[in-house]
Amino acid sequence: MFNKRTGEVLAQQLIDQGVGQIYGMPGDSINEFIDDIRKRKDELEFIQVRHEETGALAAAAHAKLTGELGVCLSIAGPGAIHLMNGLYDAKADKAPVLALVGQVHSEEVGTGAFQEINLERMFDDVAVFNQRAETEAQLPDLMDQAIREAYTHRGVSVLIVPDDLFAEKQKGDVRRTSSGYYVPEMTPKGDRLKEARQLIEQAEKPLILAGKGAKHAKEELLHFAETIKAPIILSLLAKGIIPDHHPYCLGQHGQIGTKPAYHAMKETDLLIMVGTQFPYRDFLPDEVHAIQIDNKPENLGKHYPITTGLAGDAKETLELLNEAVIPVDSRSYLTDYQEKMKDWHIAIQEEKRLESNPLHAPQVMYALEKHMKPGAVVSADVGNVTVWTSRFLSLVDQSYLISGWLATMGSGLPGALAAQKAYPDKQVIGVAGDGGFSMVMHDFVTAVKYDLPIKMVVLNNSKIGMIKYEQEQMGHLNYATDLGEVDFAKFAEACGGEGYRIESFEELGPKMEQAFVSNKPVLIDVVIEDQAPLPGHIDYQSAVNYSKYIVKNFFETGGLDLPDMKKALKRLT
Repeated sequence: MFNKRTGEVLAQQLIDQGVGQIYGMPGDSINEFIDDIRKRKDELEFIQVRHEETGALAAAAHAKLTGELGVCLSIAGPGAIHLMNGLYDAKADKAPVLALVGQVHSEEVGTGAFQEINLERMFDDVAVFNQRAETEAQLPDLMDQAIREAYTHRGVSVLIVPDDLFAEKQKGDVRRTSSGYYVPEMTPKGDRLKEARQLIEQAEKPLILAGKGAKHAKEELLHFAETIKAPIILSLLAKGIIPDHHPYCLGQHGQIGTKPAYHAMKETDLLIMVGTQFPYRDFLPDEVHAIQIDNKPENLGKHYPITTGLAGDAKETLELLNEAVIPVDSRSYLTDYQEKMKDWHIAIQEEKRLESNPLHAPQVMYALEKHMKPGAVVSADVGNVTVWTSRFLSLVDQSYLISGWLATMGSGLPGALAAQKAYPDKQVIGVAGDGGFSMVMHDFVTAVKYDLPIKMVVLNNSKIGMIKYEQEQMGHLNYATDLGEVDFAKFAEACGGEGYRIESFEELGPKMEQAFVSNKPVLIDVVIEDQAPLPGHIDYQSAVNYSKYIVKNFFETGGLDLPDMKKALKRLT
């Protein structure tokens, strides 16, 4: 370290931590460090995005997919502000991310210099670690601490550095702190396991709700479900942990969920939550026993009243439960819901396989399934597209990536970019609505620049569809939800990629085939008819409010939205 530029030392620290990519944009308050990255470009690749929000969302996506540190970079002032949405996504979904943020020259900090803002105050809420370096001697230790805190708390670390400090030489053999991160080992106490075992063996209708915390425990989760003969409902972030058509899987829950999941949750007498902080209390049962497994003790009982909490890793805790509980031969509760799930899948397949015009999103999901390869990564955006991908896109062993707790539109394309960089040999598919995609569409050219063969599907109804439906569900008339028409295929071609526009069922199969044969970045612009993303189960109040919209719309326009009304009535029954 002696006599090396501080930026060189920091670059080496990132390389030592296994960081392979940094997402960001150069600029005057970070350029010294950019030059140090340039010198190590064979080991530490700088991905130049067109907007810092894309960089932060990509870093968050990398962390969610791999469990490794995602890194993004920006200048002070406007660049730092642009990072915030992606950093909040990382915070909300517990993804370890490091943001390296430039600041004005050390001698100018606090003087109101050009592009200076109070970065420490701005990042205070989003970050688990948020420090500005004042001398070059601090930086190596601050870098170690920032990385360690991001991993420990599964959150965002922000290291703010006046650009001149990167150029300063390390003047002595500065003592470095430890750069390692040690994963804590945690298992529940014996009396808690005994209590959980008793609850499980007493239950007649146990139900498992699994979240992303069970991602590394697939085999143990299925073994547990088979042992106690309990169906599994998956949170949105857990989609893909087990196959969607697995006999124990009831799909997702909540507004985007399946009808069997809704009713199974209402009927259960024991809810077993594994690695999830499911936030929608209205969709959980009242006055039933509950067991929760989580590796953060502070999360136990945080959102739902539990009977007992098992503080421990999902994989290890499920292994202990599998050894402890007495296996069940059969359970009518499980078989009843397996039959209901078969009926649900049949109804979904009928909707997906319609050979009619105009096109609807479920038909596109069916066409997409035909081209999805084993192990592919699907990066879904937020909006109606969340419903179409979660409910109609069946995964077997593919990974599913989305902005979960923050649910920010515009996350689909950055997620696809990050996935293709992290897994260059895997097929990567992005799926977005035209509203979400248009927020970040400038960075399709990033896929072209770095020759990333992503396949980006845009469901184009020229509307902010989810907001349109929410207004209707509240009984309001639609306002400010029309976006206007855009030919995204032509845009893709203008960026140097390939673009395919699909406007009819007859074009769907052949053009999808052409798009997926290509080894270039491809945008598939599918013009779809507007369709309400009706929930798997419609409660009475939603039905009443939707009826108010129908009546208001009739008197305003003289038209009735009969197809959606018929679907709503069918799901009520």
